[in-house]
Amino acid sequence: MLENTLAVILAGGHGSRLQPLTSDRAKPAVPFGGKYRIIDFTLANCMHSGLRRILVLTQYKSHSLQKHLRDGWSLFNPELGEYITAIPPQMRTGESWYGGTADAVYQNLYMLKRSGAEQVLILSGDHIYRMDYAAMLNCHKEHSAGLTVACMEVPLDQAKQFGVVSIDDTGRITRFEEKPENPTPAPGTEGLALASMGIYVFSMDLLLSILEDDHQRENSSHDFGNDIIPKLIEQSAVYAYRFGGETGRVSPDRYWRDVGTLDSFYEANMGLLDPIPSLDLYQPDWPIRTYSSQYPPARTVPGKMGNEGLFINSMIAGGVVIVGGGVQHSILFPNVTIGNDAFVHDSILFDGVQVGDGAELDRCIVDKGVKIPPGERIGLDPERDSARFTISEKGIVVVPKGYKFEQE
Repeated sequence: MLENTLAVILAGGHGSRLQPLTSDRAKPAVPFGGKYRIIDFTLANCMHSGLRRILVLTQYKSHSLQKHLRDGWSLFNPELGEYITAIPPQMRTGESWYGGTADAVYQNLYMLKRSGAEQVLILSGDHIYRMDYAAMLNCHKEHSAGLTVACMEVPLDQAKQFGVVSIDDTGRITRFEEKPENPTPAPGTEGLALASMGIYVFSMDLLLSILEDDHQRENSSHDFGNDIIPKLIEQSAVYAYRFGGETGRVSPDRYWRDVGTLDSFYEANMGLLDPIPSLDLYQPDWPIRTYSSQYPPARTVPGKMGNEGLFINSMIAGGVVIVGGGVQHSILFPNVTIGNDAFVHDSILFDGVQVGDGAELDRCIVDKGVKIPPGERIGLDPERDSARFTISEKGIVVVPKGYKFEQE
């Protein structure tokens, strides 16, 4: 199954709800967890699941993403037919960009046909989770399915954000509703619905046929959830694979996050600092691979007055130097510098951020390369912050990449 499977990662979305973090990069390339990029989690799942042929369909602002794939994920051997290849829009079927998830795959049918694969695993490049795709592929084979949809249980009040499936006793999907107002509860549960995770295994012949058919339909939005899956349920064997079961080689923590908004992104990062985090980055048998520059070890240094640099319940990457400042419940990416008497609390600082002496940050996300002047205060004066920065619905202040402070 693994040798006959092609993985296709959809990585071309705007990520508009993550602005300004996506002003200069695609959503899958947004940094996460102190050293990673969001797409690293999907790619690590492919690697640990034994998948060695992976297409990454890029589109908007893809330079950072393509550079990351080149520098961090050039680990397979093309001479053995293994690859992770970034595919920008080819426009083989017209002059338009991708018009939906199904259209993105349709515009690359040429790549699918020449792969010789028997199954296609379609994934999103902007979710945080661990999953053994091999177990899902086995489920697909056992049911002789045309399509298998990965599903997870979610509370009914949250199910309106997802595609919701109904299944029979064998796990066959009998109904699919995209973002329904009144979600159908999952069988045998109270207050839970079975939601699609946007992870699909298609038999190749069926996928080619249904995409060709969908492309001809003028009223189609060319989306897997809206158009492809509801139609397939009527004419083919479509099954649900329950995420977080006992099968597969990764611990069944049932952790899955769509970090599509500033608040969900912030909360997912802060969740890594819990005493027992829902997502364990230190799981030795399923490490998350990424590209890491050659930074020296992180260190703390006494400040000008002899006060010690310190950090409490925080994650700090290589190259971080805390010079007499304090860091509490925060995540610092590589090469960050914290100045004397500066204090960083409940914040996320991306690569190369410099915090000047006496500055104070609270509930902030600071993008790459920002130099925060001495004595600056961010996250403590909402009125002043809103005049300069983006503030999320829950009050997280986001300082954009390369922001230049005015001298006051």
